[in-house]
Amino acid sequence: MESRSWSFAAALMAASAIATSAAAAAPEAGDIQIKAMATMVDVDGGITSVVRDRIPLPARADTKADTAYVPTVAAEYFVTPNISVETYCCVSRHDVTGTGSVKGVRLIDNAEVIPATVTLKYHFPLENGVKPYVGAGGSYFIFFGEGLGAGARGLGATRADLSNELGAVIQAGVDVPLKGMPFGLSLDVKQYFIDTTARFDAGATTVLKTKHKLDPLVVSAGLAWRF
Repeated sequence: MESRSWSFAAALMAASAIATSAAAAAPEAGDIQIKAMATMVDVDGGITSVVRDRIPLPARADTKADTAYVPTVAAEYFVTPNISVETYCCVSRHDVTGTGSVKGVRLIDNAEVIPATVTLKYHFPLENGVKPYVGAGGSYFIFFGEGLGAGARGLGATRADLSNELGAVIQAGVDVPLKGMPFGLSLDVKQYFIDTTARFDAGATTVLKTKHKLDPLVVSAGLAWRF
């Protein structure tokens, strides 16, 4: 968790550094902004509780989801020059692997998630059109395509499922218009607060059901077009 905090702080420091050298008109009420970005999705994935365990799991068993790197798109509407509503979405793919006493055991392969997100943002008014911002909102994580890992099959499971869940998100970043260019630069950091329940079935019987903390740290950088 410490490394995730350092990543968040480093991204915000980079945003502050970027926001010193731009010159362009500030947004107006009614403007729309589209962003195309490259994104890192760093997911926790640790077990928070065991609801059912008929395997049973060995002591000190835990899990970790891997980090994904994906393209993302955001669309933003400026209600006022300083207040906007943003929708953000992507599809990221993750494997879930055991840690602790089950280190390296593949449990879930290629779980895909759509983090449908809406945030309300406040943009701090600076000169030259530079817009640092903070925001908060909600998200609904939709999981699909969960494949059963080889380790889970070895434990007798025949199916894996991750529950769709509602969660919250906070964000911070900066939009930097480029003088004489039809686009600008954007850096965005989101911290989600969301859990999921993993269920492993053997035929018609649920043999393992665990709750997991996801809490993804999502860092994006790319281009923004406002019109």
